[in-house]
Amino acid sequence: MAVTNFQRFSWALFDFANSAFPTVVTTFVFAAYFTKGIAVDEISGTALWGYATGAAAFLIALCAPIFGAIADHSGRRKPWIFVFSLLCILPSALLWYATPNESVILWVLICVGLATFGFEMAMVFYNAMMHGLARPGAEGRLSGYAWGLGYLGGLLGLALVLVLFVQANPPLFGLDKEQAEHLRISGPFVALWYFVFALPLFLFVPDKPAQASLGQATRTGLRTLWATLRQWRDYKDIFRFLIARMIYTDGLNTLFAFGGIYAAGTFHMSFNELIIFGIGINVTAGIGAALFGRLDDKWGPKRVILISVSALVLLGLGTLIVVDKNHFLILGLSLGLFVGPAQAASRTYLSQAAPAHIRTELFGLYALSGKATAFMGPLMVGLLSDVFNSQRAGMAIIVVFLLIGLALSRNLPDIRGQN
Repeated sequence: MAVTNFQRFSWALFDFANSAFPTVVTTFVFAAYFTKGIAVDEISGTALWGYATGAAAFLIALCAPIFGAIADHSGRRKPWIFVFSLLCILPSALLWYATPNESVILWVLICVGLATFGFEMAMVFYNAMMHGLARPGAEGRLSGYAWGLGYLGGLLGLALVLVLFVQANPPLFGLDKEQAEHLRISGPFVALWYFVFALPLFLFVPDKPAQASLGQATRTGLRTLWATLRQWRDYKDIFRFLIARMIYTDGLNTLFAFGGIYAAGTFHMSFNELIIFGIGINVTAGIGAALFGRLDDKWGPKRVILISVSALVLLGLGTLIVVDKNHFLILGLSLGLFVGPAQAASRTYLSQAAPAHIRTELFGLYALSGKATAFMGPLMVGLLSDVFNSQRAGMAIIVVFLLIGLALSRNLPDIRGQN
């Protein structure tokens, strides 16, 4: 049965749904609230946040390839997306209980860690669906369109949190600002947003038919995963790409995880300013993802990756050097133009390069490549911030990861419209 444009839109809307979590919770609102309103101080809060997100990344790195291999042999992807989405939605809702008190630090870190794990694991199966939905030769356009919708979702989520809760006086529902309820509500808000806008994927997007029982799929999937890892030479170009992506994505993920914390701590941005800054970044990132999606199909994903990561290195260095808030804002908004294309083109590259019979398995390894060293980024930010008592020193590790990933990407084969 032919896939309709409405079904493609319903699939892409999942990016719109789940992007509120990294934008509102882990980057601009709740992360900054944790470091400024819950932790003892901003430096220790940055370190604790880094340790928690690093631990979640380590768990994702262990689990994503295994579950991806199992899903390749069970056939269906949507049940996995549903389960892991709930694992993001429920802990996000529980962040309502994160009162401005040091006694809730462990509670917050556990909730954020579980939600991050659920978010990333759902993306393994969501990404693997793309190739079967896109028109031949238009994978880059669909990937870029979905990333653009994701940034639009983050933008609107941030805007609503700003207007309805942070700036409103009194906030909607009469929330108590003295108890930070106008900031704590961001968790339940994200949970509801995710749930509502993810529904079209489950209701309207076709899934693969079931191919085997869970037990059979688990046994076969694990054997296949082990065989794939042993026979890596048969897929050496894919593994080279995964290693390169592992490094530069670590820089991107760390940038997202700590961008709001850095802006709040080093440039003393208020919550209002942080949210407006976040809205601006989502605008530029959405524009970048949409524009480069067409270039992805025209030039190939490799060239888009090289251009985007090169620009991120230069702009990232600028954000570490400047001391004026306005200069930081200009550079930060410019960063957004290239973050989306780097992510969207990476997804396109693997979608075109991966053999159909192990596509979800390879997207599990793709998630691994995004998380295998992802604990290193937050860990290094935390350690360097502690050692040098400086957020700038901690954030410098991001540029190092981007540079290494860029160097490794230069010799990748140019893949266009395969499979």
